[in-house]
Amino acid sequence: MTTPHEIDASFTALPYRRLAEAALTRARDFHVSHADFRFERIRSQNIRVRDGRLQGASDSEEVGFAVRVILNGAWGFASGVVLTPEAAVQVAETAVRTAQVAAAMTTRPIELAPEPTYDDVTWVSPYDIDPLTVPMADKVALLAEHSARLLDAPGVAHSSGVVLQVVENKFYTDLEGTSTTQQRVRLHPEFEVYGTDEKTGAFDSMRTIAPPVGRGWEYLDDGYDWDTELGSLPDLLAEKLAAPSVEAGRYDLVVHPSNLWLTIHESIGHATELDRALGYEANYAGTSFATVDQLNTLQYGSPVMHVTGDRTEPHGLATVGYDDEGVQTQSWDIIKDGLLVGYQLDRPMARMMPELNGGRSNGCAYADSPGHIPIQRMANVSLQPARDGNGGGPSTEELIGRVERGVYVVGDKSWSIDMQRYNFQFTGQRFYRIENGALAGQLRDVAYQATTTEFWNSMEAVGGPDTWVLGGAFNCGKAQPGQVASVSHGCPTSLFRDVNVLNTAAEAGH
Repeated sequence: MTTPHEIDASFTALPYRRLAEAALTRARDFHVSHADFRFERIRSQNIRVRDGRLQGASDSEEVGFAVRVILNGAWGFASGVVLTPEAAVQVAETAVRTAQVAAAMTTRPIELAPEPTYDDVTWVSPYDIDPLTVPMADKVALLAEHSARLLDAPGVAHSSGVVLQVVENKFYTDLEGTSTTQQRVRLHPEFEVYGTDEKTGAFDSMRTIAPPVGRGWEYLDDGYDWDTELGSLPDLLAEKLAAPSVEAGRYDLVVHPSNLWLTIHESIGHATELDRALGYEANYAGTSFATVDQLNTLQYGSPVMHVTGDRTEPHGLATVGYDDEGVQTQSWDIIKDGLLVGYQLDRPMARMMPELNGGRSNGCAYADSPGHIPIQRMANVSLQPARDGNGGGPSTEELIGRVERGVYVVGDKSWSIDMQRYNFQFTGQRFYRIENGALAGQLRDVAYQATTTEFWNSMEAVGGPDTWVLGGAFNCGKAQPGQVASVSHGCPTSLFRDVNVLNTAAEAGH
């Protein structure tokens, strides 16, 4: 049970309400059809250790505000860092001038989907210990102890550890009357060991599969079984170094959530962003094969496939109470019974396709800093587990037991996907040969390759709730200028039939 927190007093002491009043009052003078004000403080800390010693630590803090307007059917945006009412007025005037210029180049007027107003509401993510309140010496000591322990294990040549910590505060208000103040905390710890096989000269590494989370420092204290996972890394690395290289061919795959989350992110999460599907987002990583003319007709995957978008999942990295357009966040279906039924929307995109989500945004607007305009960003896009009559479903062991010849995939590593989110290949941290329903040792040099619809239609079964894990990443990129967002993806262990497996060592020689 997490401890409820209030918005940090050092944030609420900042003059954002006075700045907002000054900026929005000035924007109203120009008879804008919409204006909003967003104030942010983002504090981050990064600690890195190597071979039991501190390698580096950094702290950063970004404070600023932005004004966004719609005038004559066009967007105007500007931001500032000087925290005075006079500066806020100047920023509002700059946003208006930008809209005036943009109106001459805007062929389709900007409109926003309707949204109820929320008067002075607050939201704080669930966590126990604000990581930025823990003494640096204590955090370094913990990471260094873990790294030294790994280094002392037989066969480990080097070890590393890193923890990324972010505490993000936002205040939003607009002329319609919505006002939100929010605080969210997120953490990404990672440990890795490196070694060489003396007989073959092979060099490799093995990394933890603990996911990044929307939690506090308690995650590193007692919120995860670090002792077991760290203790297993040296033996896993030794087995990996001595493992035989995979024989390329077609295999059944059992994919653990620590790997499958990334396949979901790349082939479903980005593909079902409506701005990509409509062609509005193309510069950064392309558009999408899942175009809107295929809504309710595209058989994205097999009938066991149920994918949701969710901005409310506890401890999710994309979880907030209200998005950066003042929309209360929600959960909704994207793929149901394998069929494409929904997209991720912000308010302009929802207005363009009112048949989606009842004509309302599903809360997917986000800006990664006060200097950037909100764009449509990914929710926690998750594959739902199987549930039998008793609320359970297959275990990982049961899914492996269904396979005569296959590969069990654990942990993420490298990936590649085309500009339509269609052709892809993924590797992992470790791979196990499956023979006659049982694991038969690790394999090396494995990648699985498919098209998005081929892969998801080959999914025969998903595991039960006990196999479901919320994975994710801190570093999802999008837009020009580029923005970075954190996002989680939950999924169960899943079984795929007859998937093409490549030998990466052989492919590298082509």
